Amino acid sequence: MALPISNNIRRLRFDADEMTQSELADRIGMTRQTIAAIEKGKYAPSLEAAYRIAHVFGVPLDEVFQYHPEQDGK
Repeated sequence: MALPISNNIRRLRFDADEMTQSELADRIGMTRQTIAAIEKGKYAPSLEAAYRIAHVFGVPLDEVFQYHPEQDGK
């Protein structure tokens, strides 16, 4: 089942001079594999990690992540 959270990390990385997953991971203290899982919607980051990602791109949190309650299985 898909997480009820989507994100724009891939687009934001592309817009940031094609930043790699590894570069983003290094900047926020995570692994490239974790960034890949977040991008694919297979892993929901902690609130702190979400804010760190938004900070790297200089955008508000809701420009990076969107919550879709209709997809929440709870």
